[in-house]
Amino acid sequence: MAQKLWDKGKAVNAEIERFTVGRDREMDIYLAKHDVLGSMAHITMLESIGLIKKEELPVLLAGLRNIYTLAEKGQFEIEEGVEDVHSQVELMLTRKLGDVGKKIHSGRSRNDQVLLDMKLFAREQIQLITEDISLLFSALIAQSERHKEALMPGYTHLQIAMPSSFGLWFGAYAESLVDDMELLLAAWKITNRNPLGSAAGYGSSFPLNRQMTTNLLGFDSMDYNVIYAQMGRGKMERTVAFALASIAATVSKLAFDACMFASQNFDFIKLPDECTTGSSIMPHKKNPDVFELIRAKCNKIQSIPQQIIMIINNLPSGYFRDLQILKEVFIPVFKELRDCLQMSAYIVSEIKVNERILDDAKYDLIFSVEEVNRLVLNGMPFRDAYKKVGSDIENGVFKPDKKVQHVHEGSIGNLCNDEISLLMQNVTAKFSFKQVNDAINNLLTFAAN
Repeated sequence: MAQKLWDKGKAVNAEIERFTVGRDREMDIYLAKHDVLGSMAHITMLESIGLIKKEELPVLLAGLRNIYTLAEKGQFEIEEGVEDVHSQVELMLTRKLGDVGKKIHSGRSRNDQVLLDMKLFAREQIQLITEDISLLFSALIAQSERHKEALMPGYTHLQIAMPSSFGLWFGAYAESLVDDMELLLAAWKITNRNPLGSAAGYGSSFPLNRQMTTNLLGFDSMDYNVIYAQMGRGKMERTVAFALASIAATVSKLAFDACMFASQNFDFIKLPDECTTGSSIMPHKKNPDVFELIRAKCNKIQSIPQQIIMIINNLPSGYFRDLQILKEVFIPVFKELRDCLQMSAYIVSEIKVNERILDDAKYDLIFSVEEVNRLVLNGMPFRDAYKKVGSDIENGVFKPDKKVQHVHEGSIGNLCNDEISLLMQNVTAKFSFKQVNDAINNLLTFAAN
């Protein structure tokens, strides 16, 4: 049985239908439970303004709660001939409850339904991403503290430059994740606004209570202007994608460093054996395939904002079918990034560090700046000290003092990991996850009673 919410009884060419539906039914499976939650909030509001009878509400809520349970268990399916998740939910309700199921669409459009579904989906996924970031952040801080005394070469232009430390190296990526979380917080704030009630982009003649659905779904506020709510389609996805791309950039750079530092030419770190693979002809090989795949996946994720921009760019206000393609670009990126974060957290926590790297004489020259600074501290003008040490190096008489005395904030001897951890705690606390989770739990509990 074909089900289209817009059906007026005229047949559609099968190839046209295949092309226009595209991957929508596949992507809509990910939105199923969110679509149900939106419907639960919507009909609760409809009952409050008299468009659904008081005795009909609990029946409808119970029916939707059952569909939600199916979706959570992975048992929700969009049947052949049914166009999308919205149609499938309404079809399931009308089969079970009869004509009362047809009332749930009053005062809304598939336009604001999908806007809402995508925001609810993105909210949930952002919360999961923050949990995965926290795991990687903790692993990085722990390794930074564990190896804060272990020196390693620092590089500029891939030439040995100055002394660094594993404490600095691990900690740098931890602090990078803090800034990434700030971007994710901005994306969260844009995501956590309610578009429901904007209908097709021009509101409704029904006296909808949009503040009520905003509260029921745990949003911080609504998208007030109904045209702007529709203009937000693509803007939310683009903004979130930029935040995800920033996270991916951090993880990709970490993966590159780890692959390079694990090679025999560097021999700075050893990756866990279970995270490496072998060669079909070279029995000695332990290839860093996991980090190489993480690097590639994260580089691909960094292209997602550009893909979204190219879909939505130069569209005027109002709805266009172009926006449908956003789902297949946007929805899968969360799982891919979460996999990369989880794999990275595991590998980072198991990395073994070579603490004797600087015993090799080829790294002696990284201590030249330390010698220049020592001479300056003893009263020699900086330019004279620089020339003296440079001359000693050229004449082969430079003798490094490998004791490093760095005390300023963020340096080898003062990593500021406690301060970095506090920054992360402060930004994480600004996400209104509890408000959202409490609202959803209350909505589901009310429907179950």
